[in-house]
Amino acid sequence: MTYADLITLLLGLFIVLYAVSKVDAGKYQQVAGVFEQLFGGKVIVHNPDATNPIAPLQRQSERAELIKKIQTAVGSREYGSGVTITKNERGITIHMLEKLLFSSGAADVKGSAFATLDSIASVIRTLPNDVRIEGHTDDVPIATAAFPSNWHLSVSRAVNTAFYLITRHGLNPDKIAVVGYSEFKPLVANDTEENRARNRRVDIVILDTPEQQRTKE
Repeated sequence: MTYADLITLLLGLFIVLYAVSKVDAGKYQQVAGVFEQLFGGKVIVHNPDATNPIAPLQRQSERAELIKKIQTAVGSREYGSGVTITKNERGITIHMLEKLLFSSGAADVKGSAFATLDSIASVIRTLPNDVRIEGHTDDVPIATAAFPSNWHLSVSRAVNTAFYLITRHGLNPDKIAVVGYSEFKPLVANDTEENRARNRRVDIVILDTPEQQRTKE
C-alpha cells in the first residue's frame, strides 16, 4: 500500500510538472491548487513568463537614449522635415523623405544625402540590433525602362541605401534586411501632393532584440 501510494504521488508530480511547462499565466493558480492537494500545505508557484516591471522601463530608457543619440547625430545639419524619428512596438524608425535621398523617379542615392546617411550610420554601427531598410512610394504609377512598377522602385531605393551603409560604413550585412513596400504602407492618405511627398521615403528601422522581433513579426 505504501509503495502504491508513492507511485501514485510520483505520477501526480510528473503530470503536474508537465502541465506547468504548458500552462499560461491564467492557469498558474490552478496548478498551485493541484500541488496543495497532492502534497498538502501552501504552495506558491512562480510564473517565469510574468512581466518584469523593471524591464519595460529599461527598454523605454534605452529607446529614449538611442533617439537622443540619433537626434544629436542629425541635429547638426539642416534637414528640415526630411528626417523624422518615431518609435513603436518594433523599435525605432528613422523616416527619410525622397527629396533628401533621391531624384524623382530615380533610385541612385544623391551625393548630397551622403552626409545624412553618414550621421545616422555613426549611431547604427555601434548597436547590436538588426536593421531593416524599407522603401516606400506613393500611389502614382511608374512605368519606365528601369522601374516597371513602384515595387521595383521601392526595392531599388532600399537596396541602394543599405548598400551605401554597408560598403561605406562597414555595417554588418548579417544584421541588414531590405524590404520594398511600394505604395502599400503609406504614412498618410495619398490624397494631396504634400501627403504623397511624405509617403515617398526610405525607413531605417532599428529593431528590438531578436527575441522580440520574432514575437512581433
